[in-house]
Amino acid sequence: MTLQLRHLWFMISFLFILGTASAQVSFEAKVSKKRMGINERLRVDFVMNKNGDDFTPPNFNGFQLVGGPNQSMSNVWDNGKRSFSKTITYFLTPQSKGTLTIGQATVKIDGEIYKTNPIKVEITTAVKKPNDPNNVDYIIDENIHLVAEVSKSKPYLNEAITVIYKLYFRSPINISDVRQIENPSFSDFWSHQIKIDPIRASLGTYKGEAYNEVVWRKVVLYPQKIGKLILEPLTLNLSVGVPSNRRDIFGSRIYQQAQKIVTAGKRTIDVKALPENGKPAGFTGAVGTFDFDVILNKDALKASESFQAKVKVSGKGNLKLFNLPELSTPNTLEVYDPEHSENVRTNLNGMQGSIEDVYTVVPKYQGKYPIPPISFSYFDPKTKQYKTLRSQDLIVNVFEGPTAALNEQNGPTTISKQQLLTNDGNFRFIRLNTDLKPINNKNFWLSSLFYALFLLPFILILLFVLLKKFIFGKTQDATTLRQQRAKQLARKYLSSAKKALGKEGQFYEALERALHNYLKAKLHIETTEFSKQKIKDLLMEKNIPLADAKSFVKLLENCEMARYAPESEVTMNADLKEASTIISIIDKQL
Repeated sequence: MTLQLRHLWFMISFLFILGTASAQVSFEAKVSKKRMGINERLRVDFVMNKNGDDFTPPNFNGFQLVGGPNQSMSNVWDNGKRSFSKTITYFLTPQSKGTLTIGQATVKIDGEIYKTNPIKVEITTAVKKPNDPNNVDYIIDENIHLVAEVSKSKPYLNEAITVIYKLYFRSPINISDVRQIENPSFSDFWSHQIKIDPIRASLGTYKGEAYNEVVWRKVVLYPQKIGKLILEPLTLNLSVGVPSNRRDIFGSRIYQQAQKIVTAGKRTIDVKALPENGKPAGFTGAVGTFDFDVILNKDALKASESFQAKVKVSGKGNLKLFNLPELSTPNTLEVYDPEHSENVRTNLNGMQGSIEDVYTVVPKYQGKYPIPPISFSYFDPKTKQYKTLRSQDLIVNVFEGPTAALNEQNGPTTISKQQLLTNDGNFRFIRLNTDLKPINNKNFWLSSLFYALFLLPFILILLFVLLKKFIFGKTQDATTLRQQRAKQLARKYLSSAKKALGKEGQFYEALERALHNYLKAKLHIETTEFSKQKIKDLLMEKNIPLADAKSFVKLLENCEMARYAPESEVTMNADLKEASTIISIIDKQL
C-alpha cells in the first residue's frame, strides 16, 4: 500500500511539473484588424514564445494569399531575463463580404502540439483608401508609434505632472538610428528633464498588443498658467529597416532601409486655478504637502554675540516656486538679510526636499526677547484644501550687555555708549570718529613729477614700437597664422574619417560626426539635435555667407545619403577634401 501511494504521489508531481512547463508556452494568432473593406489587405501574425517545428498554417478559406510567409525572431534581455519571440506573417485579401473565419494553426514545441484559437473577421463593402500591407510606409506606420504619456491632464496651478515619451516598435521592422528633430519647449511650465541612462528597449504593451518599448524622455512639469496649455510634440527621425521579398546568397532576408519621421502629437493640459474659497491671506503659491518650522541655533548669548534663526519648509511640492514667510523679531534685535539655500531633488514624483532662509540676528541690549510665531500656508491637491502651519513660540535670553531703560517723563533715556566686544569675530563696527590731517600743499605745476608724468605716455609708446619691430618682427603674417590654425583644426576633426577611407559606412559616419563636433566646439551647442535648416540659419546668424553655410549643410546631407548608396574611394577623397576646405573657410570667418 505504501509503494502504491509513492507511485501515486510521483505521478501527481510529474503531471504538475509537466502542466507548469506547458503553461509557460504561448502560441497565438493576431490580425491587423477585425473589421475591414473587401478591397483591403489583412495581416495575420502567428506568434510563439518558444521556437517550434512542423508549423502548419490554416487553409484561409474565403481569403486569397498575396504575401508570406515571412518569418522573424527576436531575443530581448530585460533585467537579466531572456524573452524569445518568433513570428510568422501572412498577407491576405478577402474574396467575399460577410464574416470569415481564420482557422487554427498548429505547431510542435518540445514534442507537444499547440493550436491557435479561430479568429472571425467582418468583411464590409469597399473603402475609399484601402491599406496595402506590402507597402513599406504602411508597414512602418502599423508597427512604430511615438506616444506622450501624461500623468494628469487636469492639474492645479503649480501641481506636478509627469510626461513620459515612449517609442513602440515591433517586428518585422528594426530601428538602426534615432535623431531628435523638434523638442518641446514647455514655455508655460517649469520643467525638469530626468536623465535616462542608458536608453534601451524592453518588453511593453501598446493598445493591448506586445511591442518593444523604449523610454525616450521623462519630464516633470509644473504649470505656471491656468487654462488650456499646449504641450508641443516631440518629433524623431528614424532610420528603419523593413524586410523585403529578396534574399542574399546565404538565404537571409534583405532589409530595405527607409527614413521615417514620427511625432508624439500635441497634448492639451487643462490647468485649474487654485480655489479662492478659504485661501489664507499669507498664501504665496505653495502647492503640495509640507512641514514648517523656525529653528534657533542658540537661545542664550551675550549682547555682543549673534545667533541664527532658520525658517525651513520641507516636504513634497513646488519647493522652488514660492517664497518663504519672513521672520518677525522685536525692534531691539538687529536682523540681517537672510541667506537662502535649497536641498531639492526632482524625480517622477516631483520636487522633494527642503528650502530654508537663515537670518543672522544681533541683540542690542540684554534681556529676554520673544520670537513671535509665524505662519506658512499651502494648498494640498490631494485633499483640495488650504492648510496653515504655525511655528512655535521662542525666547532668546541676552545677558552681559547694555540695558535699555525708559524715562517715565521724557520717554527713552540716553544710554551711555559702550564698545561691543566681538568675541565670535562675526561682526565688526565701523569707526565713527575720524582723525584728519592736513595735506602739504606744494606747487605741482612744472615740478619734476609733472614732467615725469607728462613724458611717461610717449616713452611707453616708443617702447611698444621698438618691441613690435625688433622682437616680433620675424613672426608670420596674421592671415597665414589663421590659415594654419584652421588647417590644423580641420585635420584634428577629420582624422578619424581619414582613417576610415575605403570603408563607406564608417567613413561617412565619422565624417558626419566630425562636422557636428566642429560646430559643437566652435558654437558650444549640440547641433546633432538640430535640422539641416536650423544649422544653416545658425551659421548665417554668425555672419557666415549663405554659400558657405549651404556648402556645409550639403556636405551633411551627402553623408546621410552615402550611408545607403555605394560610393567609390575617389568620391570619399573628394568629400574629405571638401570637408577640410569648408571647415577652414568657416573657421576663418568665425
